Amino acid sequence: MFYYVLKYVILGPLLRLLFRPRIEGLEHIPEQGAAIVAGNHLSFSDHFLMPAIIKRRITFLAKAEYFTGPGLKGRLTAAFFRSAGQIPVDRSGKDAGQAAIREGLGVLSKGELLGIYPEGTRSHDGRLYKGKVGVAVMALKARVPVVPCAMVGTFEIQPPGRVVPRIKQVTIRFGEPLDFSRYAGMEDQKAAIRAVTDEIMYAILGLSGQEYVDEYAAKVKAEQAEQAKKFPKR
Repeated sequence: MFYYVLKYVILGPLLRLLFRPRIEGLEHIPEQGAAIVAGNHLSFSDHFLMPAIIKRRITFLAKAEYFTGPGLKGRLTAAFFRSAGQIPVDRSGKDAGQAAIREGLGVLSKGELLGIYPEGTRSHDGRLYKGKVGVAVMALKARVPVVPCAMVGTFEIQPPGRVVPRIKQVTIRFGEPLDFSRYAGMEDQKAAIRAVTDEIMYAILGLSGQEYVDEYAAKVKAEQAEQAKKFPKR
């Protein structure tokens, strides 16, 4: 219930007023039935802007840190994400990926929309990074279409580290649903799930126009952080 109050009464109208999102390809979101919406991830604002313009309810797999933050801010953030129906996923440990897949398949089994950012984390520099294969595993196991999505301009309004977003128009693009039925029964084959993941990322790239980096964003972030420790700025 609170999800729809946020969407249609509180947050949705406010976001539309402030950011005047230009929406393209909304007709590609299926009116019913399970599907995955896979997008790039440039900003914390992405969590709110995309759901605000999609007519159907969409559930995202959100990082567990949003639900465990300290202090009043942490409690408010956790309450908001829970009320909005988002699912916490622990991204640490060797079983984290399997836990995320189980949660995602649970959403899809109910005929709902599942939102996912295949990069696994926000882009720290505005580029598009290599996708993790969980999205492909879920698409093949649940036998559902994947709708690619591109957020354009959200990095500029709220890059990592910026708390209050700049007020500026953004664009949200949806591409035609991707059908992977030709890979049926191949969800355990590494080559197949890598091919599906790369096809999804290529579709997102075509919509976003970003520069592509064939490495995982988390790995690049970690390497840059390590370099910063070794060679601190003076």
